[in-house]
Amino acid sequence: MSKHILKSEEHSSKLPQRHDLQQANDRTFFIDAANRNLIAIPPEILALKDLEEVHLENNLIEEIPKNIQRLKNIKILYLNKNNLECLCPELGNLGTLEGLDLSHNPLLASSLPVISYLQKLRELRLYHINLRELPAVICKRLHHLELLGLTGNHLESLPKEIVNHTKLREIYLKQNQFQVFPQELCVLYNLEIIDLDENKLSAIPEEIGNLTRLCKFYVAYNNLPVVPDSLGQCGKMSVLDVSHNLLQSIPHTLGQLTEMTEIGLSGNYLEKVPRLICKWTSLHLLYLQDTGLRSLRNSFKRLVNLHFLDLSQNHLEHFPPQICMLKNLEILALDDNKIGQLPSALSLLSKLKILGLTGNKFSSFPKEVFSLVSLEKLYIGQDHGSKLTYLPEMIEKLQNLKELYIENNYLECLPASLGSMPNLEVLLCQHNLLRKLPDTICQAQALKELWLDDNLLTHLPENLDSLVNLKVLSLKDNPMEEPPIDMCAKGIEAIWSYLKESRNRKRMAIKIQAWWRGTMVRKGLGRFGDLTKTRKKGKTSPKDKKGKKDAKAKPEKGNKK
Repeated sequence: MSKHILKSEEHSSKLPQRHDLQQANDRTFFIDAANRNLIAIPPEILALKDLEEVHLENNLIEEIPKNIQRLKNIKILYLNKNNLECLCPELGNLGTLEGLDLSHNPLLASSLPVISYLQKLRELRLYHINLRELPAVICKRLHHLELLGLTGNHLESLPKEIVNHTKLREIYLKQNQFQVFPQELCVLYNLEIIDLDENKLSAIPEEIGNLTRLCKFYVAYNNLPVVPDSLGQCGKMSVLDVSHNLLQSIPHTLGQLTEMTEIGLSGNYLEKVPRLICKWTSLHLLYLQDTGLRSLRNSFKRLVNLHFLDLSQNHLEHFPPQICMLKNLEILALDDNKIGQLPSALSLLSKLKILGLTGNKFSSFPKEVFSLVSLEKLYIGQDHGSKLTYLPEMIEKLQNLKELYIENNYLECLPASLGSMPNLEVLLCQHNLLRKLPDTICQAQALKELWLDDNLLTHLPENLDSLVNLKVLSLKDNPMEEPPIDMCAKGIEAIWSYLKESRNRKRMAIKIQAWWRGTMVRKGLGRFGDLTKTRKKGKTSPKDKKGKKDAKAKPEKGNKK
C-alpha cells in the first residue's frame, strides 16, 4: 500500500482566475504565464504597471531584465523552475514585493544579496538552489519575513543574524546537512512551523520549549535517540513527526500536549504503543509503521477520532480488535504483518475507504472485506506473504471500489463479476498465473488502468477496446498470440487497431459463409448442413444421383429395338 503523506511542504497561495497575455490591459493585476516554455520575460508583462501578482514558474527564463523595476506595484513574483543564474540589481527596486519564489534555479550565491533590499518581503522561497550558506545580509535587513523556505540545499548552519527575523512563523530546512539543531531558532518566539526532516541531527536542545506558539514540528529521518522533555511546554503543538530516528520511547511530558491531531513515530523501535498516545483522543493521523509492535493496548480504542492509522511492517499475528472500535477510520494500513484472519466486526468500520493488507498470511481471500461498503481502494498483493489462488465472485459487493491491487498471487482466473463494478478504475494483477480474462471485463466501463504483466495470457477478449476510458494496458512478459507480442509492445492504440481488424475479419468470414450457404440452397443442392455431411462421406448429391438414374433408363441414339 502506498504511504500516505503525513504532511506536505507549505502551501502556495491559491491562484486567482487566469489572465492570458492576449487579454491583458493596463488595469490587469494578475498574470499567469507559467508552463509556457518562455526563454525570457515577455515585454508585454513588464509594460503592465498595475500588476500585483505574476506567475512565471516552470519556464526556460535565463535572466531577469532591468525593466523588471517598472512593476512598481508588484506584490507576488514566482520565478521558480527556470534557468536563472544571476539576479539583476534592479530586482531590489521592487519595494512593494511581499512574496518571491526563486526555487529550482541554478542561482549563483553571489547574486543573492540583492534580495536584502526587498524590505517588505514576507515570504521567500529558495528551495533546491544548491545553497551552502545563507547570506547574512538577508537576515539583517528582512525584518518582516514570515516564511523562509530553504529545503533541498547544503546548509550546515544558519547565520546568527537569523534572530532578526522576529516575525518568522514558518521555516523549512528539510534535506540539508544540519548535524546540530540551529540554536538561533529557539529565540524566534513566533515560530509556528519548523521542518528539519532528512538532516543529520543527533539532539534537540531543551530550549525548544521556549517556542510556545509552535504548532508543527518535523524532525523525521534524523539520528535522534531522545526527544527533550521540554517539548511538552509547546502547548499549541498539534503535529509532531519524529519518524525514522533512534527513539525507544517518548517522554511522558508530551502528555501535556492536549491539541495533538497528527503524530509520526514510524521507524523507531518502540515495541509497545506509548501509553500517553491513547490519551490523545483528538488524534486524526497516527503513523506506527515498523515500530516492532506485536499488539495494541486495550486503551487504544479510545482514539475514536482517528482517520488514518498505519500499522504496517510490524509483527501483528492477529487483527487487533481495538481497531474495530475506531468508527471514523478512513485509511488503515496493515501491510507486511502476519495476520491470517479478519474479524466479523470489521463491518463496524463503515467509513473505511482505503485498506492495506499486502504481505500477510491469508490462506484464502478474507471475505470479511466484502462488508466494507465504503471501500474505494484495496491492497492485497502478497509479495511477502501467503499466495491467494482465487478472487471470489462476491468482490462485486464492493460497489464503490475504485482501485484493486492483487499482484504477486497465484490467481489463474478473474471473477466474471468484475464487469459489475461500475466504479473500478485501476486493476493491478501483475505476477499471477492468469491464462484468460473474463469477457465481462469489457463491461467495466470505468477502467482506466489494467496491469497484467507477468502472467500466462495468450488472448485478449475481442471487445476489450470497448473500454473507452482505458489509458494503460500493460501486458509485458505474457506469451501473447492474439494480439501477438510485438503488437502488444506498441501500446494500447496498436492493440485496439488489431482487435478491430480481427473482428472485421471474423465478420467477413461469417458473411462469406452465409453467402455460400444461400448459394447452395438456391441451386437446389439441399441444406448446407446436409451437403457438408454428404461430401464428408464421399457421396454425391441427390441431384447427381437422379441424373445418373435417368441416363440408364434412356436408350442411346441409333440403338432402337
